[in-house]
Amino acid sequence: MTTTIETASMRHLDRLTEIEVECFGKEAFTRKQIASLLTDYNSISLVAKEDGKIAGFVIGMVSIETDSPIGHILTLDVSPQYRRKRIGLRLLQEIERIFSKKGVGTCYLEAREDNLQALNLYEKTGYKRIGRLKNYYGDAHGIHLRKDFPVSKTPEQEG
Repeated sequence: MTTTIETASMRHLDRLTEIEVECFGKEAFTRKQIASLLTDYNSISLVAKEDGKIAGFVIGMVSIETDSPIGHILTLDVSPQYRRKRIGLRLLQEIERIFSKKGVGTCYLEAREDNLQALNLYEKTGYKRIGRLKNYYGDAHGIHLRKDFPVSKTPEQEG
């Protein structure tokens, strides 16, 4: 099996919406919300393909806070039949690499308190729990996580 990661686009919208619902049910982003994220200038959207089929995706945003770029991973989804193949890890590493190239030194994300698989992945890759988000997912609590990583300077930043 060959996994490739590429930029997501509107042509992937139907499959991304399908995977989002598979992963998050009633808490899933809507098709319209995903479309909005895919077309947002500050968003980074990637798909993972396993033998040419979309197996998962990640969408993150870059915003400027106190003069430095901050990354925020909004959703990281792997279709159930493709789980436990390191696809989520590959997507996470790739979006972090892109964030770093854009000068991001801190990344945030949220996960359901009972989503132990996601929390294990994030903590294993250096994210630290920084807070509990009461009823963040309707009747379920969320965990707010943060990771700091070295910033690689862009050519513009170097001079």
